[in-house]
Amino acid sequence: MFEKKVDAIALPAGEKAFLLLGCLFTGLLVISNILAVKPVALADGIIVPAAVLAYALTFPITDTVSEIWGRKRASALVWAGLATSLTAAAMVHLAIWLPAASFWSRQVAFEEILASNFRIVLASMIAYLVSQLHDVWAFSFWKKKTEGRHLWLRNNASTLVSQLLDTLIFITIAFYGVWPSIIPVIIAQFAIKSIIALADTPLVYLMVAWLKRINNSTIKN
Repeated sequence: MFEKKVDAIALPAGEKAFLLLGCLFTGLLVISNILAVKPVALADGIIVPAAVLAYALTFPITDTVSEIWGRKRASALVWAGLATSLTAAAMVHLAIWLPAASFWSRQVAFEEILASNFRIVLASMIAYLVSQLHDVWAFSFWKKKTEGRHLWLRNNASTLVSQLLDTLIFITIAFYGVWPSIIPVIIAQFAIKSIIALADTPLVYLMVAWLKRINNSTIKN
C-alpha cells in the first residue's frame, strides 16, 4: 500500500528532468561564485576567472529549459539561482564570522579565499541577473522569429549577447577605477566565453533531443 502511494505522488519523467537541470544550474552558479576568486592565465594578456567554464555552462541549461518548457520556467530558474546564490553568500559570511576552534589555524586563508568584497558581489549579482534574464528573453524572441526552427541560431544569438552583457557589467562595476585598463580584460573574457558558447551548441541539441523523447514534446526545431 505504501508503494502505491509513493507511485501516486511520483514526479513525471519530464518534471524529474527539469528538477535535475535546476539542480545543475544552481550548483554551477554557486560553485562559480567560489571559483571566481582565482584568476587563470590562459596565455599572455588573457586572464579569466577560474569560474569561466562553470558559469558559461549555465546558459545552455536556460536555453534548453526555454526550448522545452518556455520562458516562464526559464525565468523562474534564473530567479531561483539568484536566491540560491544570495543564500550561499550569506552562509559563507556566517561561517567566516563564527569563531574558529582554538586548534584551527587557517582562518586567515579561509577568509582570503571566500570573503569577496561588496563591490565584486554586487557586480556579480547584477551581471548575472541582467545577462540571464536577457538570455531567456532573447531565446524566446528568436524562437518566435524563426518559428521554432534553427535551434543553433537562437541558442548562439541569445547566449553571445548575454555573455557580452555579463562581461561588460561585471568587469565595469567590479574593477573600473581599480585596474589601469579594463578594456583588454573585457575583450579577453568575452573571447573565451564566445568560444565556449559556440562549442556548447551540440550540448543543447543533445539535451533538447533527450527531453523531447522523455517529455513527448512536439516542439519543432
